[in-house]
Amino acid sequence: MVKWFALFWLIPLLVLPCTTAIVSGRATPDGRPLLWKHRDSGHEQNVIRLFADGRFRYFGLVNASDSTGKEVWAGVNESGFAIMNSASYNLKTAEDTTAIKDREGELMKMALRLCATLEDFERLLDSLPKPLGVETNFGVIDAQGGAAYYETGNFAYQKFDANDSLVAPEGYLIRTNFSFSGKPDAGYGYIRYQMAEQLFKQAAIGNQLDAEYILSRVSRCLKHALTGVDLTASDQSFVSFRDFIPRNSSVSVVLVRGVKSGDDPAKSLMWTILGFPLTGVSLPLWVENMDDIPSLLKPGADRNAPLCEASLALKEKCFPIRRGNGPYYLNLPVLWNKEGSGILQKILPFERSIFKQTTKFEAVLQDSKNRKEDIEKFYNKVEKAVKQFYGQKFEVKLEEGQ
Repeated sequence: MVKWFALFWLIPLLVLPCTTAIVSGRATPDGRPLLWKHRDSGHEQNVIRLFADGRFRYFGLVNASDSTGKEVWAGVNESGFAIMNSASYNLKTAEDTTAIKDREGELMKMALRLCATLEDFERLLDSLPKPLGVETNFGVIDAQGGAAYYETGNFAYQKFDANDSLVAPEGYLIRTNFSFSGKPDAGYGYIRYQMAEQLFKQAAIGNQLDAEYILSRVSRCLKHALTGVDLTASDQSFVSFRDFIPRNSSVSVVLVRGVKSGDDPAKSLMWTILGFPLTGVSLPLWVENMDDIPSLLKPGADRNAPLCEASLALKEKCFPIRRGNGPYYLNLPVLWNKEGSGILQKILPFERSIFKQTTKFEAVLQDSKNRKEDIEKFYNKVEKAVKQFYGQKFEVKLEEGQ
């Protein structure tokens, strides 16, 4: 295991900020824990891949250019163990002169291969040779009801348990690009953290903190925590698009809904948005049918996922200025306008229908004797609807993956 990890220490990787959260089952309407990663990266093309290279099989969010899947940026395995991260920029001390860095994707892949519980993950962190080559906040949930962050540096980590009412009074924890155990006021993402905290607190008070709320209201939030600007109420044309939760650098979203302690881990569900979250659509993936990933999420002939390609095609219309600092300015009416014809205004009600269909399907699935076959049929139904939606609403054709 140690040798396997060391082999990949020589591979460089660019890590960019993300906004993330873990939610204890005590804070969700159905009692199931949640793990959320709103990913920002220089790698726009993301895909979902199935891996069977370890103790457990697992779904992984992977850069499309990483054809062999050496790094995983969020995922869940068949034991119900799920992991993601957000880069931290305030854990490394002046005394730490470690040169190796950005090994988070390799470590998360290893965890998905080997771990079933939070305790397994802790043993993994303890056993690996130091320095680890990481500076990050790992978020983890398991099928035993576990939900915790591990603020992890090269030589040590500190655990923050979402099930501990003293650590997480509301039952959830949020991390952007700083660590609570790190140097105060250093790092990044404080404005995004503040916005996410407001949204999560609002949902928790109303007992609405579920997958649909986080994907539709948090990952698609167009309000700025510092300035108070709400782009959904703006009549401007081009607007500065910095320090919102979704940003020009946002490339995907993963949300894993775990299971209650004692329930079948195979009933874990992973929602995924590939591409720019404001122009993409969420699709569900059931762990119990890992062999059948929807074709729109898998690598196609060009290694890219069709749904990611479609989302990025629409993103270009939102950020048409290429020169200078143009990419920081959003063509707001294309995305959201008073007429209700913006890209996101069309996507949200369509995606809401997917959530409603999924809820109804899961109710029927409980009594099914051919669960995997029924899930496959549901995937086909949803994919057909997504293709029609992008074709009719945006004139974007989706070619299936391989």
